[in-house]
Amino acid sequence: MTTKTKTAILFAVLAAGCYGVSAPLSKLLLTKIPPALLAALLYLGAGLGMAAITLARRTAPGEGSEARMTKAELPYIIGMIALDIIAPILLMFGLTMTTPANASLLNNFEIVATSLIALLLFKEAIGRRMWLAIALVTASSAILSFEDISSFSFSAGSLLVVLACLCWGLENNCTRMLSLKDPVQIVAVKGLGAGTGAFLIAFAAGELQGDAFSIALALLLGFFAYGLSIYFYILAQRELGAARTSAYYAVAPFIGVGLSLLVYRQSMTASFLIACAIMLAGAYFAAVECHAHWHAHEAMEHEHRHSHDDGHHNHQHDQPVKEHSHLHQHEVLVHTHAHTPDLHHTHSH
Repeated sequence: MTTKTKTAILFAVLAAGCYGVSAPLSKLLLTKIPPALLAALLYLGAGLGMAAITLARRTAPGEGSEARMTKAELPYIIGMIALDIIAPILLMFGLTMTTPANASLLNNFEIVATSLIALLLFKEAIGRRMWLAIALVTASSAILSFEDISSFSFSAGSLLVVLACLCWGLENNCTRMLSLKDPVQIVAVKGLGAGTGAFLIAFAAGELQGDAFSIALALLLGFFAYGLSIYFYILAQRELGAARTSAYYAVAPFIGVGLSLLVYRQSMTASFLIACAIMLAGAYFAAVECHAHWHAHEAMEHEHRHSHDDGHHNHQHDQPVKEHSHLHQHEVLVHTHAHTPDLHHTHSH
């Protein structure tokens, strides 16, 4: 496993850690702020925070080390924002027709949806060990969601929850197609776009309620739990691809449950310990996966942050440079090495 891969796994876990705190802390804020407005504030907190960072960086040296999004990425940008608006709507309608236990369990389908869409639509390579890891991670998350097996039933509400998961799975893959671009800019656009959409929904539903202090806390929580989480998630996707990042990101519910045990003084259950053991097994198979074979890189031209020590960026500069971003060309290259399905390794198998 390369240093870049290890770093990407760390980013995925950090993303899960940031998002994992959102559920227990949001539960506290729901006593002051309606659900639709809270969702809007969390996204807007992420977007506004990252927009402020973007403005601050414009006067800082090295601002050009990340590539900016362009019109070429517009379909993925629109898809990312639209899906982040549609998915919560489907989930909210689903919750009105099914039980919270059903919804919590079915939400784990997002991991499977992300992986299947990555494989079928975006042709991302997923090996046997990775499929086993995804299955174990999904099973552990399902165990964590079960409170009473007799309460589970499939209904029209359940179908809407599954459709929401499909939307988020497709959204994860749209974000992956943007992962070579500036992650701060991506989060700013995503947060402001989805936040504005959610705010309009809250306005239409008559849910514009809440005191100034609670709203400020919600915006702050959104910056950390959504903004930083998405930022680290994008950095992980650069190296790992959509399916693998989703598998590591699935530790978020465990972090949320662990925090809930502390905040709400709940006792640790046997199902939580069993789910943790299965999750660790899934993480092991994801970590030990090794994918290496002869493969060809086609000639292409694009822009993103890169260095010249990865065996893929062999163009010359007049002076030695560190990591940087500019428009550059890749010549045809055939070689073999261990690799993950990043956007430089989209070859077929």
